[in-house]
Amino acid sequence: MGKLQLHWQILIAIVAALVLGSITGTDMALFGISFYGIYDFLGTLFLNALRMIIVPLIMSSIIVSIAKLGSGSDLGRLGGKTVLYYATTSTLAILVGLFFVNLMSPGILNGEPAGDALNLTVDSGELASAVAAVEGRGGSDIVNIFLRMVPTNIVNAAAQGEMLGLIFFSLVFGFFMSRIPEGPRETMLSFWTGVFETMMKITMWIMSFAPIGVFGLVAETVASTGFGAFEPLLKFFITVVAALSFHVFVTLPLMLKYLAKVNPFLHFQAMAPAILTAFSSASSSATLPLTIRCTKENAGVSDRVTSFCLPLGATINMDGTALYECVAAIFIAQAYGLDMTFGTQFTVVLIALLTSIGVAGIPAASLVAIAVILTAIGLPIEAIGLLLVTDRVLDMFRTSINIFSDSCGAVVIGKSEKETGILQAPAPA
Repeated sequence: MGKLQLHWQILIAIVAALVLGSITGTDMALFGISFYGIYDFLGTLFLNALRMIIVPLIMSSIIVSIAKLGSGSDLGRLGGKTVLYYATTSTLAILVGLFFVNLMSPGILNGEPAGDALNLTVDSGELASAVAAVEGRGGSDIVNIFLRMVPTNIVNAAAQGEMLGLIFFSLVFGFFMSRIPEGPRETMLSFWTGVFETMMKITMWIMSFAPIGVFGLVAETVASTGFGAFEPLLKFFITVVAALSFHVFVTLPLMLKYLAKVNPFLHFQAMAPAILTAFSSASSSATLPLTIRCTKENAGVSDRVTSFCLPLGATINMDGTALYECVAAIFIAQAYGLDMTFGTQFTVVLIALLTSIGVAGIPAASLVAIAVILTAIGLPIEAIGLLLVTDRVLDMFRTSINIFSDSCGAVVIGKSEKETGILQAPAPA
């Protein structure tokens, strides 16, 4: 195993986990020790190790990147390109999800709402007022996003995983660090560069145990949920996977081909380790260190662009999550029999875009955002319980799309900055 590339080790671990997880289930034990408990221990330990390094890695990478940008015009140009790319891809992802959920109608079973089959009930008065409830929604969500960007206590924000606040503080810190006199500026830059390099070393050490952690995470999921689902949930699952597949195999490659002028297949190959890790961990934040490494070493994007774009993207660029939120909300509305007008669906698109910005890069975090959308269209949030059957597996898919879109953004922005050497040669096998 040690002679194989990391992503091949991870792929073997996933296959082994699928087999053993389905065989052992949640009850099988050996000498009184539950297999499920072993899976849970291995997966949790691996995720904890990755989460341990997220705060110092993000802070150091952004601070060093901003401090090295130089003039404010450079910062404004790079930041503007990054935000524009992320807003564009997230919006495209949501529109793709909207198209597929209307095309396949997973919430409709044999021409009727699937609510009865799924044991869903809602008062008819609530349905009548659902569309009206949409009016006026969304403004408070925008305000809350900006409020979360400026935390009252940065230490508490870091401890609570409020990454928007942490990133904003790091951006401000790095910007003004570049404005102090040369002597202390160089001292501070040397310190934060040392922190960043140290965190990358720790990251690579932790990632050497990735196949073991991945095995535990996937085996635990298969053991607890299996592969079966109700017919509407299976249709919902297929709808989400189809929409995500279209986005990752059509939308993003087209952007790579026509905006960055690079071969999309080479980029898929370069990002394979990060994609597989994201799929297994369902955490874009936990995968961030490997995403940075693959984008720099395999795709050839500069440290200047990767250390700025990728940590920012791990928080605000959630293509897969935004797409999933849209499909999930409309699926539940269909199951309840709610007639989704164009105005209502546009509101779902808008709120999905806004809430995806603040979703934490951890497993199942999008369920909170879906609750916001359901409230906006007047449906009970208890319906989220339906999504738990397939959520973990779909979380794996959408997280993979999240980090791949981040890396595509780094390539597109790197090319726009006239960088050379990006995906000019075949990536390592």
